[in-house]
Amino acid sequence: MSEQLNIYGIEKYHNQSQKIRVITESWVNENIFCPNCGSNIKKFENNKPVADFFCPICSEEYELKSKKNKLGNKIVDGAYSTMVERINSENNPNFFFLTYSSENYRLNDFLTIPKQFFLTEMIEKRAALSENAKRAGWVGCNLLLNSIPEIGKIYFIKDSKSLEKADVLEKWKTTLKFRENSADSRGWLFEILKCVDKINESEFSLKDMYRFESKLREKFPLNNNIQAKIRQQLQILRDKEIIYFTKRGEYKKI
Repeated sequence: MSEQLNIYGIEKYHNQSQKIRVITESWVNENIFCPNCGSNIKKFENNKPVADFFCPICSEEYELKSKKNKLGNKIVDGAYSTMVERINSENNPNFFFLTYSSENYRLNDFLTIPKQFFLTEMIEKRAALSENAKRAGWVGCNLLLNSIPEIGKIYFIKDSKSLEKADVLEKWKTTLKFRENSADSRGWLFEILKCVDKINESEFSLKDMYRFESKLREKFPLNNNIQAKIRQQLQILRDKEIIYFTKRGEYKKI
């Protein structure tokens, strides 16, 4: 897998955003396989309203987002209402994220985040454009990537180094376990997973998890028994084999 974007032939494009779109879409089309089944993906015709790429074998769809340098905690997207509608639809796409060096167009990272990891609260509404703007009143959005637990970030390339295809496919397979859950139940599961991510050790206890009680109470103010909910969600994650039970009140990460 090439870690270098091909910029040959982009001189004919005058708009910088158009140049980036052309070279990044071309690179993805030539290098990236479907993380769901391993087949070669294909590019949709231009101006496809839902996604940029699709797998002709398993029908998974992907939308590509590109950014200079580091990915960061959020990435700018299009219209807020459109994005909320899409992530709540039955055919909402998975996302590809590509970051590159602005100096030599070398890839920094390329990853996918499966569609089940995007919830409405992860879409941040931006301020409406002023009345003097060309699109006065238009409301955009940001995708809050820091709201995604680490298990939902599946890298093909990380720090300019390619990962093994088998590892990508295996990690994707693990994330499919969350597609069976409703959006409401996924919200709790993802918050608990993010708490687990913040624990540096591979093994942790209920006591470690209870330290996040106040933060979880802020997130879910209507829940009056946070500790019981923590235990319940850990049980669900254990049943999905996302974490392992070692002994009473003790757990281990995969």
